[in-house]
Amino acid sequence: MNAPLPADVLSNPLLENWDTPFGLPPFAKFRAEHFVPAFQVALKAHRDEIDAIANNTEAPTFDNTVAAFDKSGRDYTRIEQVYYNLTASETSPALQEAERELATPLAAHGNAIYMHMGLFKRIDALHAKRATLGLTSEQLRLLERIHLDFVRAGAKLSGDAQKRYAEVTEKLAELTTQFSQNVLADEAEYQLPLKSEDDLAGLPEYLRASAKQAAAERGIADGYVITLSRSLVVPFLTYSTRRDLREVAFKAWITRGEGSNVPGKYDNRPLIAEIMKLRLEQAKLHGYASYADYALVDTMAGSKEAVAKLLNEVWVPAKARTEDERAALQALADAENAGRGIEQKVEPWDWRYYAEKVRQARYDLDDAQVKPYFSLDRMVEAVFDCANRLFGISFVARPDLKGYQADVKVYEMRNGKNEVAGLFLHDNFARPTKRGGAWMSSFRLQSRIEGDDSILPIIVNNNNFAKGAPGKATLLSFEDARTLFHEFGHGLHGLLSDVRYERLSGTQVLRDFVELPSQLFEHWLSEPEVLKRHARHVETGEPIPDELIAKIKAARRFNQGIDSVEYTSSALVDLAMHALTDMNGLDADAFEKAELKRIGMPEGVVMRHRLPHFRHLFAGSSYSSQYYVYLWAEVLDADGFDAFVEAGNVFDTGVAARLKEHIYSAGNTRDPAEAYQAFRGRAPTVTPMLKKKGLVEA
Repeated sequence: MNAPLPADVLSNPLLENWDTPFGLPPFAKFRAEHFVPAFQVALKAHRDEIDAIANNTEAPTFDNTVAAFDKSGRDYTRIEQVYYNLTASETSPALQEAERELATPLAAHGNAIYMHMGLFKRIDALHAKRATLGLTSEQLRLLERIHLDFVRAGAKLSGDAQKRYAEVTEKLAELTTQFSQNVLADEAEYQLPLKSEDDLAGLPEYLRASAKQAAAERGIADGYVITLSRSLVVPFLTYSTRRDLREVAFKAWITRGEGSNVPGKYDNRPLIAEIMKLRLEQAKLHGYASYADYALVDTMAGSKEAVAKLLNEVWVPAKARTEDERAALQALADAENAGRGIEQKVEPWDWRYYAEKVRQARYDLDDAQVKPYFSLDRMVEAVFDCANRLFGISFVARPDLKGYQADVKVYEMRNGKNEVAGLFLHDNFARPTKRGGAWMSSFRLQSRIEGDDSILPIIVNNNNFAKGAPGKATLLSFEDARTLFHEFGHGLHGLLSDVRYERLSGTQVLRDFVELPSQLFEHWLSEPEVLKRHARHVETGEPIPDELIAKIKAARRFNQGIDSVEYTSSALVDLAMHALTDMNGLDADAFEKAELKRIGMPEGVVMRHRLPHFRHLFAGSSYSSQYYVYLWAEVLDADGFDAFVEAGNVFDTGVAARLKEHIYSAGNTRDPAEAYQAFRGRAPTVTPMLKKKGLVEA
């Protein structure tokens, strides 16, 4: 990062003014080799701005210190947002090389900013007398959040402790980058070829088409491939009658990140031990006994004890339900194998296969029946329509605006006055250059830091759906459609943001509040009113039959035991590992096995995310000791949707207006507990969530 700048640095497209419509990044101009020199320039400019704020001879005020800090680093921020989105969604060997080169310098830049003693001294002085400054509630919230950001980043440490803290965070950046790249490589390089009709036995036509498309994308002209993309491997485990191939696929899926799929490469287990040791040191430098104690202070839960209490409220009934589900699966397997004289225990690679058979028997419901009514295009129309009916916004396709990859679609979001109020990018398909999972991100956050006019947000949703064959629609499972709605809920949280300061914008809320807008939006997918309008047969255009809606609703609680166990066990292992006070000799495999035994993991069930590929925990720190947040938010979303149920209309305008004002548009301008209470009129209760899961009687 200290090498001389290239002669053409001033023509670097990342540093030029982007005269594109709405400031959409000109993706076609960017190359991997642009990022290192662009960051060199932008980081220096940002540090110069910080020095200027810190060295201001005038006494610190909110405007010349706090607001100035929030506004600083414009070039750095816009380059950073492009960089992190591309490394996640459309990477390459050259970009990954740049990512490894930049990991430490970018972490060092964060340290230089948040350990800048001159700047922190001014912020600390304002914070000490904040009650006397006559600030608005939003200004006060910004001052408190920024002050806390500095404290949690080590600003109050001194001397050797602060130096060591910087070293720890920089090393963590390097290790978490490598962890993420290992998982991506392990997933991208693995493929299970299906070479014969026998290999394809049991697979519905849509899955065959997706496997053929996956093969074509990997240069296999005449064949079928199952990859480790969830949208391929999960339905394969559900429908394949080839038990031997199910076992192969399952073991590859759950061991990604262990280096077993590509021998000798991508083993994340040594990295986990290093990361955990450094995190504990980080927490102890702050004076906490464990990393969980440090991380959970700044959450709604507030402590590991509160998190454990919530998780155990679900864990105990979920385990009991799982044993009932296992018995049903084993009974079916026994009946199926009796005629062949085989005794066969249901193994983890059998669970989804037999669960689907039980579901079909109990509810006469088959994904092959459902999928033709859930084409991707129709479901995108559905999320847009629900947003319109709730919040008065509309989405207009802009095919002339190009994303960073050919399949990315760009839309204008227009407000009730038909004014463009944001851009939305939809990136829906799995590919080897994209990490797994689903997520929302931004290329620009909404704010008014440049004046009274709002800066338009540019928000992106990423999914990993198996792409339909050329000329064929992409069909979603009901769970895929739920994921689409979930991520769009996050997208709305960014798009509807209406705040002045960037630090408080959109999804920059406490981690166990950020999943509320996304999980709440999922509810509208299940509403008959929405399904009858948008779930239409891909070939005939006929609306989904009432009897199929009834079957989907009846099956909603099916397999909730194992689903809850898969998730909750991951959250419990996360919490337990980050609650350790001694990391010497930590072995990720041994710890995972011991902890699952301690909590009584039901036999044959596997964590949703095993530690070697648990990106939430080890590809960064955002969810470390906080994977519980989905369950915490589920309490809020189940309770929150009941406000619409109680109003008698799932699109009730009054409830929707409160929801927009206090949740979707408010960002981090107020304490989340206060925000929820302002929307709901009271604090949330856990009962609606337990009823929704069927873990207590409705």
